Amino acid sequence: MKILSKLFKRLVYVFLTILGTLVLIYFGFSIKWANETSDIEALLGDVAPKLLIDGHNHRDLNKNGILDVYENPNESIHDRVENLISQMTIEEKSGAMFFNMIGVNEDGSIMEQPNFSDPFSFLMGSSLEKLVIKKMNHFNTRASYDKEKMLSWYNAIQKVAERSRLGIPITIASDPRHGVPETFGASIYTPYFSKWPSALGMGATRDSLLVYEHAKIVREEYKAIGIRVALGPMADIATEPRWTRINGTFGEDAELNSKLITAYINGIQGDSIDVNSVAAMVKHFPGSGPLDKGKDSHFPPGIQSYRGNNFEHHLKPFEAAFKAGVSSVMPFYSIPKGITSEDVGAGYNKDIITGLLRERYNFKGIICTDWAIISDLEPLGIKFKPASAHGVEKLNTDERLVKIIAAGVDMIGGESLSLELAQLIKSGKIDESRIDESLRRIMDQKFRLGLFDSPYLNSEALNSLNNPESISKGIEAQKKSLVLLKNVNNFLPLQKRTKVYLHGFDSNPSSELEVTSLENAEVIIAKVKTPNEGVESEYIMEKLMGGGTLDFSNEVIEELRPLFNSKPTILVMNLQRSAVLTKIEDLSKSIIADFDVDEKIILELIQGNFSPTGKLPLELPSSMKAVEDQLEDLPFDSKNPLYEFGHGLSYKNKKD
Repeated sequence: MKILSKLFKRLVYVFLTILGTLVLIYFGFSIKWANETSDIEALLGDVAPKLLIDGHNHRDLNKNGILDVYENPNESIHDRVENLISQMTIEEKSGAMFFNMIGVNEDGSIMEQPNFSDPFSFLMGSSLEKLVIKKMNHFNTRASYDKEKMLSWYNAIQKVAERSRLGIPITIASDPRHGVPETFGASIYTPYFSKWPSALGMGATRDSLLVYEHAKIVREEYKAIGIRVALGPMADIATEPRWTRINGTFGEDAELNSKLITAYINGIQGDSIDVNSVAAMVKHFPGSGPLDKGKDSHFPPGIQSYRGNNFEHHLKPFEAAFKAGVSSVMPFYSIPKGITSEDVGAGYNKDIITGLLRERYNFKGIICTDWAIISDLEPLGIKFKPASAHGVEKLNTDERLVKIIAAGVDMIGGESLSLELAQLIKSGKIDESRIDESLRRIMDQKFRLGLFDSPYLNSEALNSLNNPESISKGIEAQKKSLVLLKNVNNFLPLQKRTKVYLHGFDSNPSSELEVTSLENAEVIIAKVKTPNEGVESEYIMEKLMGGGTLDFSNEVIEELRPLFNSKPTILVMNLQRSAVLTKIEDLSKSIIADFDVDEKIILELIQGNFSPTGKLPLELPSSMKAVEDQLEDLPFDSKNPLYEFGHGLSYKNKKD
């Protein structure tokens, strides 16, 4: 009893220590934000008055009593852009060059203090400071609160923008939101959006029409809550299986990637960027697939390895995106080692930005860096993520800004350094005319999206959400993405009312199978995730992203072996990236590859309600040695893979 008492006291002490630390952090941030945002709202003007001209009401965005060219929807977009830029101060121009996260309160109000329900809020800072002081008007959000509250927030933030000197509207962007689970740092679970498999799962369908329909649905659901830029698709070819973000790609094959990238862009943007579009930002140029040893370049050393001399191969899906008219491009963090005249990250690399994108491909859209390539993310000294300033570590903030602009970048993601940029322009270190070049592209997109003329949403916009046809299409994609890797003696499908024990499932999905205890079960259905041993790091984000070996540890195998040997077992392998299944493959009667599919749908496949049609979008290696021996930039370079790219079985006989 004494031991238990001591243990209880220790746990209470630890809990109180953690709670106290969190409270201190919260109040520290609250005080900091309050000081930063004090009296900011008083700096705003009135909402734009209406001008009645020829029987039509127009918004007088700059409140000067006349209809300026940029305020007039009857003028050409070119003339509107030029007129707007001519009226912008250096500070306003600088603000438009940055694209950063912004917070949302659960009640739909503008976030002005951190929120424990959203850990990312501690990284964001004051919304009003960004809007009013730093004069920013491009933001991405991770919030997925009640849809009415999201709409309310969107209109509230547009109202703040309208009260600015020129009334430049806000552009809202987002990472993917249509997955069943949330993937840290890459996707956001949004309950009222239709549910689809991961991009890797869409690759398993090989269905470009389905991807096109998916993107059209994404467009309508995004627009319903004000998202007008998609931070994707990922055109990276998954040639290095250890990379933690492979589930955001369409797989390992350049041709398949190119076909699906084209379909996605055509679906989400339409024939051209207009008021009906969501603008796509294809990433991560020139292809983040060949990461050295699979080490994610959010973190040092940030190297792309081209030991197979296969750089050009990784450009193919991006070439498809350019032909499809993609609006924006995001260069990656990594250094394309040995490819360019200077070994620096792509966002700093003039050979990549100007040489490849502007000159070789004649790309005329927006080039926006990946997030946080200048500044460390260390709120109150907490090491979340270092600046991904690969190859320019010795440069200070101003020098990094100068180099990025000189490389030819239009926008800088994950940063709010507008005041610093303005000072560099005023000092002559950056030419204002160079900034104007970028602004023409940036503002052109805003005008084409219709944000200057119709920035607000009404409740009717929400009608496209929870659409039965969209939900049905998502279910169809989930079904088509499932890959049957192994099926000994046609073990699947199971007969109805088979007694099954579920291991590793997050829920107890309803099905025609009888879910029971292990003791009473006839068959075990075990869901196992891709090995992820985690990464030793001083940075929180790297720990959360994980990585490491693709092989199951001996400890995991020893834990699973008795279970798998006790009854006939079906392995459901949840593939976030590739995996080495050699140690576990022979323990299972059947193996299903799952790309983030609803568990109920998986059981429907197992009981034979539909037959599997998915094909592996990447190869599954036979060993970690095979992974380590392959060249990072070459596809299908693993010796004797356990399952090859394109492998996928179907049911030969369907049981009653």
